Amino acid sequence: TIPSIFAQTVARHPDKPALVYEATGETWTFSQLDQISNAVSHWALSQGWTAGDVVALFMESRPLQVALWLGLAKVGVEAALINFNLRRDSLLHCLGVSASRALVFGAELADDRLFYIYTSGTTGLPKAAIVVHSRYYRIAAFGYHSFRMRPDDIIYDCLPLYHSAGNIMGVGQCLIHGITVVVKKKFSASRFWEDCIKHNCTVVQYIGEICRYLLSQPVRPSERQHRVRLAVGNGLRPSVWEAFMERFGVKQIGEFYGATECNCSIANMDGKVGACGFNSRILPNVYPIRLLKVNEETMELVRDKQGLCVPCRPGEPGLLVGRINQEDPLRRFDGYASQDATRKKIAYNVFKKNDSAYLSGDVLVMDELGYMYFRDRSGDTFRWKGENVSTTEVEGTLSSLLGQTDVAVFGVNVPGVEGKAGMAAIADSTGNFNCNSFLKEVQQALPPYARPIFLRISPCVDTTGTFKIQKTRLQREGYDPRLTTDQIYFLNSRAGRYELVTEELYNAFEKGSISL
Repeated sequence: TIPSIFAQTVARHPDKPALVYEATGETWTFSQLDQISNAVSHWALSQGWTAGDVVALFMESRPLQVALWLGLAKVGVEAALINFNLRRDSLLHCLGVSASRALVFGAELADDRLFYIYTSGTTGLPKAAIVVHSRYYRIAAFGYHSFRMRPDDIIYDCLPLYHSAGNIMGVGQCLIHGITVVVKKKFSASRFWEDCIKHNCTVVQYIGEICRYLLSQPVRPSERQHRVRLAVGNGLRPSVWEAFMERFGVKQIGEFYGATECNCSIANMDGKVGACGFNSRILPNVYPIRLLKVNEETMELVRDKQGLCVPCRPGEPGLLVGRINQEDPLRRFDGYASQDATRKKIAYNVFKKNDSAYLSGDVLVMDELGYMYFRDRSGDTFRWKGENVSTTEVEGTLSSLLGQTDVAVFGVNVPGVEGKAGMAAIADSTGNFNCNSFLKEVQQALPPYARPIFLRISPCVDTTGTFKIQKTRLQREGYDPRLTTDQIYFLNSRAGRYELVTEELYNAFEKGSISL
């Protein structure tokens, strides 16, 4: 288990710094982290919690959060790590699916009882992914060995600890491998390199947007005075990739693909620009993952005459899947707290009759050599500002605000920007839609990254014969005002209002001259 492995780590490095809280400079040694987590264990038992109970944690990223879930794990209590930016129904949903007996929150959030987030999946509403001890160990070990981390490394972790990237890929290196981790309360582009210098960091974590934010900063002497040799993360575009390495002098990019619950993680271990991982085409069964053909309209798996799935050829985009073997820690799929959500992520008769495979929900493409490149998210989720945005969730919120009118939410590509910007097509049969009042309500109901950047106001929204929202045409037309007579608006966040998208403004977006 992770607690037993951590006990061995403590024995090896009792007085070595384990966690450094960047905001205050507070440092905990491995012995101190062990003692504090033990105190948490005793406190949990005093509350009457027993093995198998679930307790939700809601607080900003700091060492105490690690001590809390580690201490709970020592007595078999499972922690549900709540992201603190969602509100209202999203919060209730996330607490509900975890079936938590209690909520432990930081003092800084005591008066903000409706300001929570849970991690989103790729197929709709947020799901509570199950992380067993072997999975935590595997994810941490995957990062450590894939990118040749060292025991004397110091990791700068500015990612939220309610995400597996910050908690497992980052803090996991501390608990499993004895690496010192600097925990940053919140990412700051202007302080990033100064923090790395201050704490002698040698490894940093990123998402694609972080690297872009750093490149957009003014040139500073500190950006070349650090000791960082490795940047580990995912979502880095090829153009940003090379510019990041050249400008900041980082010698190695450790790009990977994975999700908290997946069994098909891959890593780019040799720095192939743009690739998120590799799998041998000569010995594909050594690591049984595949890219499978899907219907581009429905995203359903294409099957041959025998009823088996059809693998993609090199250069063909396909859905990434991983064969499930519950007896193998590398191949098992533990699913979610919801059995229904778990069932939706499993396909049968994939490689051969009566087998099963995990559906990643993501479309990738493999080249002739076996390098894989991320193409798109196939589910009802898109990525924006480093967060997964569930279109199902946003549609429900907006429809409720607008008196249950039809709303279609989807992501659109904007040149020069990572991820997809949110766009909402809203049915307005009366012509009374008011952008200003709508924005005020949205600001109260949704976190910044989930608020639609573009609006399309239509007399009605396309639906299927079963009254499901049809997004194909809307996604194809995007925010181009030349393709529709509907009014399209853009959220000017600096001005705090929605503005009409004209041909001139559209051309500016296409040239990348407007910042989002």
